[in-house]
Amino acid sequence: MFAVLTMADYERLRKSDDGKCHTLPHDNVVKMNLGQGYSLLKAWRTHFGLSQSELAHKAKCTQAQIANFEAEKQIPSADTLLRLSQALAVSADLLIEIEN
Repeated sequence: MFAVLTMADYERLRKSDDGKCHTLPHDNVVKMNLGQGYSLLKAWRTHFGLSQSELAHKAKCTQAQIANFEAEKQIPSADTLLRLSQALAVSADLLIEIEN
């Protein structure tokens, strides 16, 4: 899948709240997901240096829910997935893997 956007929009998307530039998906996230077996949500959370509790607070859910999502014991509802996406400032489709 490809998207065409202005350079200004691309640069804005690459900058996170910490001022560092990130590619989507970031190579560290891919390494954590594929190399270390982290779920996508855990890989992104770890990449941004957040604890489960910190992410839960930002996404208005519980730490236990984050743990279940990361362990892939539970799939977040659409509303929760949107809040997680907003809390991490990444596209929702980058946070969970859906098997066919």
